[in-house]
Amino acid sequence: MNVKITLSIIIPHLIGKKILDECIESIISYTYDIDYEIIVVNNNCPDGSIEHIKQKFSQVNIINSSDNKGYAGGCNLGAKNAKGEFLLFLNNDTTITKDSIINLINKIKTNDKIASVQPKIKNYFNQNMFDYAGASGGYIDYLGYPFSRGRILNTIEEDTGQYDSQEQVFWASGTGFITKKNIFNEMQGFDESLFAHMEEIDYHWKCLLNGYEIYVEPQSIIYHKGAQTLSYGSYKKIYLNHRNSMILFLTNNQELSFLKILKRGFLEKIALQYYIIKLDFKGAFAIFNANLWLLLNIKYLVERKKKVKSIIKKYHPISNKLMKEYSIIKKYFYNKKTKFNQLD
Repeated sequence: MNVKITLSIIIPHLIGKKILDECIESIISYTYDIDYEIIVVNNNCPDGSIEHIKQKFSQVNIINSSDNKGYAGGCNLGAKNAKGEFLLFLNNDTTITKDSIINLINKIKTNDKIASVQPKIKNYFNQNMFDYAGASGGYIDYLGYPFSRGRILNTIEEDTGQYDSQEQVFWASGTGFITKKNIFNEMQGFDESLFAHMEEIDYHWKCLLNGYEIYVEPQSIIYHKGAQTLSYGSYKKIYLNHRNSMILFLTNNQELSFLKILKRGFLEKIALQYYIIKLDFKGAFAIFNANLWLLLNIKYLVERKKKVKSIIKKYHPISNKLMKEYSIIKKYFYNKKTKFNQLD
């Protein structure tokens, strides 16, 4: 008898045998009462992780790629091979907790308009703290800068239960979120040109433009090690974050104005100067190259904006309602608002 798969858990993987092993162990230990499959996408892994997983976890479905497709391409490849009604995208350096997955499924089933649900994401090494990547749900300001309940820029809050309410958010973190496969296909998956970083914000922005809703379910908790594939402060991470953030700002924003572009450009200049003052020339070079790439790829930006519009069946203003009208950079540095509950 064929068993209908409810959930496909998709884990893109490049390096890290130990972290992947622990991630899968936690899934097997705490996932029950649902029919699920685990898909590990081999992004041309060089360290023997895949061979280890094949031997230890025979139930895991390995999908091989001949090259490193990044997070976006790896997840897309996994989704194409997924049998589940729901997709759970999960970083390889995460561990889940009891009832975390069933709580996500229960929430996403409550409303046909819900596209995705994110768990509360906490730091693996300091479990009283939120994690940098997603915390308790993501937002974005009118200039395209993302932040989270529990993490604003470089300030990460301690979790004291202050963000335990279910809330509608702008984006769910790619560290771990559940989405409906039919909606994922409708939005044409992740944009592989982004490679890694911001692809989940891009996906959820498109969902919002189509009138879908994104939620955080804090009763579901996962732990994240963070920066196990690409280290914090690395040239590539800074470059991708700035480049991709600008791409989204310029192509997804349905109410873009010349003044907004000038303001965002000014803040990019300030960020460049900030790295130079810190004598972090690697970071400064990354920001310079990210903005240079944008100037050299105007055609790509124009074509991408057209593609985004083609995905939107009927423009829905919910994205503008959830986008914060203030500048998070100004709030943080000028007004000294370092915690999310101080912002509004």
